[in-house]
Amino acid sequence: MTMSAEMLPAFYAQSPRIRVRDPLATFLGAAEGGVFDYGYDDAVRLAGHSCPTVASAWLLTRAGLADLYREELPERGGVLVELRDAADAGVTGVVARVVSLPTGAAGDDGFKGIAGRFVRRGLLHFEARIAGELRFTRTDGGGAVDVEAHLERVPGDPQMRQAMMGALAEDAASLAAFGAMWQERVRRLLLEHADDPDVIVVRRA
Repeated sequence: MTMSAEMLPAFYAQSPRIRVRDPLATFLGAAEGGVFDYGYDDAVRLAGHSCPTVASAWLLTRAGLADLYREELPERGGVLVELRDAADAGVTGVVARVVSLPTGAAGDDGFKGIAGRFVRRGLLHFEARIAGELRFTRTDGGGAVDVEAHLERVPGDPQMRQAMMGALAEDAASLAAFGAMWQERVRRLLLEHADDPDVIVVRRA
């Protein structure tokens, strides 16, 4: 049986990456120096799709960690993540999954640690009283940041809604057109607005 090859849009590989240092990976010999280099394609594989929500969660995590750690590599497992909304509200669950990938933050079902070290459970909270969409807090006392995305400032193609209706009706041409328009908005967000302070907002908490 012939296996289909993975074929992802080229801009995934061109999108901003997030590099972190994971002490647990060092301890267990999973990666030299504990360094992991995550790409947007990893977030897409985790979520099972690519959309503005996945892209913005990726960029918010990148921006939050960069502001918290500046010249240092962010420590995976060393950041408390708080989300403003409930876990089952809107796209909050999707955002949480994407954020957890590079941060290692997990809820009550997370890794319990080894002899009191490398604990990941309890680092992800919902319905937090925070100003932004997300808050990242260093567990070593190194500060906290609030982040939020303004996706309305990167609008989609005005023909997208019509194309979506055709795609839902299983029209092949409409499906292709809708997918192209959808991913074009994601591409613009990742490649043209990753460092746009009007779209990806970071504030010290």
